[in-house]
Amino acid sequence: MDNVLAALSKLKDIEEVYEVAGEYDIVTLVNTSTLEEFRDILQKQIMKIKGVKSTITTIVLQPHKGNKFQVRAALTSTT
Repeated sequence: MDNVLAALSKLKDIEEVYEVAGEYDIVTLVNTSTLEEFRDILQKQIMKIKGVKSTITTIVLQPHKGNKFQVRAALTSTT
């Protein structure tokens, strides 16, 4: 899992990376301007990292407190 954490940490659009306990192993916060840009990062970068088997994506629709990004997604990677 260390190689997945290191690879995710190097991606410029990933703002936060967490190793977590529970159903999944890693939670990341990705910030992009558009859904298309997010899709490209997911397909062309994240899913190509050796050790990433699947992801679950949650898109922030409206922030109520915190940063006001156009597209911010929490991505959970299972290794």
